[in-house]
Amino acid sequence: MSARMPVAASTDATTGLPSVRPVDPDGDAAVVQSWLAHPASSWWAMPDHDVDAVRSYLRSVHDDPAQAGWVLRRDGEPIAYAETYDPAVVLLTDAWDAQPGDVGMHLLVAPPPAAGGRVHGLTSAVMRAVVEHCRDALGARRVVVEPDVRNTAVQRKNAEVGFRALRVVDVDGKRAMLSVLDTARIGEPDDDGPAAHLRPEHLEPAERHLVAKAIAEFTHERLTTPRSDGPGWVLDAGDSTYRFRARVHTLEHWVVDEASLTRTRAGRPAPLDAQDLVLALHEQLGIPDALLGTYLEEIASTLASAAAKHRRGGPSAAQLARGRSDGDVVAGFQDAEAAMTEGHPAFVAANGRIGFGLDEYHAYAPESGGRFRYRWLAARREHTHLALAADRTEEQHWDAELDEATVSRFHEVLGRRGLDPAEYTWFPVHPWQWQHRIAVTFAPDLGREDLVDLGEGPDDHQPQQSIRTAFNRSHPRRSYVKTALAVQNMGFLRGMSPAYMRTAPAVNDWVAGLVGADPVLADAGFGVLREHAAIGYTGDVWHRIGSVPAQQGAPQRKMLAALWRESPVPRLQPGERPITMAALLHRDARGRSVAAALVAESGLDAASWVERYLDAYLRPVVHCLTAHQLLFMPHGENLVLVLRDGAVSRVFMKDIGEEVVVVGDVPVPAGIERIVHPVDDDEAALGVFTDVFDGVLRYLAAILDDDGVLPSGVFWRLVGSCVDGAAAGRARPIDLRAPDFEHSCLNRLQLRNTLQMVDLSAQTDSLIRAGRMPNPIAR
Repeated sequence: MSARMPVAASTDATTGLPSVRPVDPDGDAAVVQSWLAHPASSWWAMPDHDVDAVRSYLRSVHDDPAQAGWVLRRDGEPIAYAETYDPAVVLLTDAWDAQPGDVGMHLLVAPPPAAGGRVHGLTSAVMRAVVEHCRDALGARRVVVEPDVRNTAVQRKNAEVGFRALRVVDVDGKRAMLSVLDTARIGEPDDDGPAAHLRPEHLEPAERHLVAKAIAEFTHERLTTPRSDGPGWVLDAGDSTYRFRARVHTLEHWVVDEASLTRTRAGRPAPLDAQDLVLALHEQLGIPDALLGTYLEEIASTLASAAAKHRRGGPSAAQLARGRSDGDVVAGFQDAEAAMTEGHPAFVAANGRIGFGLDEYHAYAPESGGRFRYRWLAARREHTHLALAADRTEEQHWDAELDEATVSRFHEVLGRRGLDPAEYTWFPVHPWQWQHRIAVTFAPDLGREDLVDLGEGPDDHQPQQSIRTAFNRSHPRRSYVKTALAVQNMGFLRGMSPAYMRTAPAVNDWVAGLVGADPVLADAGFGVLREHAAIGYTGDVWHRIGSVPAQQGAPQRKMLAALWRESPVPRLQPGERPITMAALLHRDARGRSVAAALVAESGLDAASWVERYLDAYLRPVVHCLTAHQLLFMPHGENLVLVLRDGAVSRVFMKDIGEEVVVVGDVPVPAGIERIVHPVDDDEAALGVFTDVFDGVLRYLAAILDDDGVLPSGVFWRLVGSCVDGAAAGRARPIDLRAPDFEHSCLNRLQLRNTLQMVDLSAQTDSLIRAGRMPNPIAR
């Protein structure tokens, strides 16, 4: 909406609130300039503006139909300046999903006079007057503000009048606390604290979404069987009955209409409750009694995360699709990373994170969009293995990842303790891991000075969807850092094995060499982001009891390891920008899909857009399998799409070291034989059928179909054509157009053992099948 309407000055004689009138650029410039020059107004960053410059600034605001300036007076004297703006077109276009009735606001209160000090309650009165003016004169239903995160004083005033702090965003070169006020609730202070998301208005939609997802995914995996009932469907679960409408797409993909979902219990209406649904179905779902409580806890944590995401909001699908208006591709990349709401599209209990408290959730969950700094240790070399890519020496590695001042500080810490820096190497650990695991579980190692605390590193990092991984926001060309994080999440305690770290760079070197030498992959623009350095510590007691078989898989053996993965930023060309492939399956708070928005952004017809995407993503995956017998784990968060004008031009694959597998009898360099697991053709084909068709494309096909962008039948014909072109004449003619394939199920794995759903050293042996699935690209 417009931030300015032709209204008279407003007053409130009954409350004594200040009057509000439009700014006069000529008449008000001098007084506003005197306020801006005062140190108390430093957040406006205009201390050097003279009167002429302020006059020009006020004129630019006055003449812009999307903005307006206002002067507040009390007893005839000017006491504050306010600006209102349309957040759909000014300042927040990259960060706020503006709706009709939204007004943005800035406020500058006159500094206190030299004599007499600040008038008690003045700022509160001014704040109240401005938001009431937005409501009464401008018709605002919501007022949005974005103060600097460091400006805690104004944040307290915002909370006092009823603003809710949502999330930290990058706005106009600053880190800002995006906050919103419902003008129907002016004066109701936001005092719910860090658990503000755990209120009915946020938990109820989270429950609705998760129950709908559970019904859809459990039915897809043939664990539940809804029955048709006229225009809708019915699912019986214990003494509860669920009724809903749904569309059933190819690959038995259910899209439940969340708004239609109702529950009755013993014939009476009952609230939707994901834990109740799981409890009622737990025998049918095959959850062992001993693990039912753990799974229900992961469901609770997933609900809490979803409620926080609901409260926090996020950018619109169109904002994510077009990227940032300021051209900052790094910020846009990380905006999308934080905007994802689904965790994993298939897993119901997708955001367990058991071990995180409230403060830690806000600090380290990827959707928080927050920043943190790694803790650094010095690790005694005799107990530590630093593995490096063939093109990286240790000196080059530390030169690339740490600045000279930081390394000097590390040396000083060791020197003060009489320790020789040459006997140590540097080791990053997640701050949660440091506080909850390293400083406790590894206390003897710290006491022996096999590990030495060096303090916090200087770089800010942003957590990624893969919760152990963080992106360097201070130096985006530096590597991602991935560290062990002993929280229980989606079927695993998220540790990292030092044994795997020993060979991770060599595995990545071999895969990168194979990919780089292949002309088909080069033509597709397919690349890998190498894990080019990895480190693991084995000086702890748990690595000295390896002769006890029961202890060989002890979680304590996976608590001190890390790796560095290449950033995509140095490899981007002008006009390109990266985005996580998970974004293709994302819908924003109002249900709009990023995939449809990208098609619109590209200007291409939908079929051409999908062809380009499949050519960049599916063709290389199929080629790697049929030409090199190489399988990746190519789901959403493991792919970085490179966009040009809204269309996918190429992709980067990541997470290579732990998840790549060679499915044929292929010679590999000595030392990385662990990645070779020969299987028959049907088993090899499952790597595409399960991870690509079922894990990615069934969702994307349904989204484009439901949004009226591309019919599902056309989508799958394009997939078939892409597969034919990629697999023709290859060394291993694996039939990806067979009539059907084994239906390998992900939730069944987690339901069977929520603590460790697969053995990473023998993943194919862990799979659970549920019959066969018709192949959507069968001949």
